[in-house]
Amino acid sequence: MSQNQVHKVKSIAEFHKMKGLPSPEHPLISLFDFETFVCSKEINNKNFVFDFYHISIKRSIDAKFKYGQSHYDFDEGVMFFIAPNQVFGIEKIEEIASSESGWVLMIHPDFLWNTPLAKNISHYEFFDYAVNEALFLSEKEEATLNAIVKNIKQECNANVDKFSQSIIISQLETLLNYSERFYQRQFFSRRVSSHQILDNVEKTIEDYFNNENTSGLPTVQFVAQSMNISPMYLSSLLKSLTGLTTQQHIHEKLIEKAKQKLSTTELTVSEIAFQLGFEHSQSFSKLFKNKTSISPIEFRNSFN
Repeated sequence: MSQNQVHKVKSIAEFHKMKGLPSPEHPLISLFDFETFVCSKEINNKNFVFDFYHISIKRSIDAKFKYGQSHYDFDEGVMFFIAPNQVFGIEKIEEIASSESGWVLMIHPDFLWNTPLAKNISHYEFFDYAVNEALFLSEKEEATLNAIVKNIKQECNANVDKFSQSIIISQLETLLNYSERFYQRQFFSRRVSSHQILDNVEKTIEDYFNNENTSGLPTVQFVAQSMNISPMYLSSLLKSLTGLTTQQHIHEKLIEKAKQKLSTTELTVSEIAFQLGFEHSQSFSKLFKNKTSISPIEFRNSFN
């Protein structure tokens, strides 16, 4: 996918115009069926950025989606969560098919203004996920979400009154909470792929510390990019599998390497700290003691 072509969509009305849809009835929220607009081959090799939240379910899509480092073809419902200013892309294969179905819900951040969800929506980690980390739904799960969306649609189509916003916000929170439940299910149902990612994380960190040409400590961003998934998703996945975040995995591997060098070489603590990517040996010693309850020198002396 080309990283140079980024198409910014600044408003919900602009999205409607781009897809040949009628103007939205409300400038800050829109909900419509997937069949009402066309996804053509022109979206191939293009990236997009929205200024609004985009939540959608698509079923029986004639396209291939990249999930982590693997590709999957699914007939189940595929759900995407896209936050404002997040770059995303879809590896579309053919024109829209008659069997495709689903819905698209778009919410501008201003619609959430002065509500608890305006702040809390950032706590839903799946909004940090790229499209290649979609939520794959069972029929039962999709039916649950569709029922909630039906309520939102009815409220959007009703006459707007002073209760409209609070009712829609309430339904949206319910939608997000169920989605969070289903995402956690996905973490555990994809055990094989998840453990492959865990193995790759371990290898990536190991290779980094073994590479004498690298400088500085490995970052969470570096490890996530090596896995081709977002930093927040990777940490959530590792946390569900091992109880440790990506940063904690990096620290665990760092301490392991430090112990090897302290116990098998004559290098000074400062030299070991430098080899492991620390600018200052004091920072290394502080982290080592925090993780092991003893200083590097005390650990080395325990072998004498």
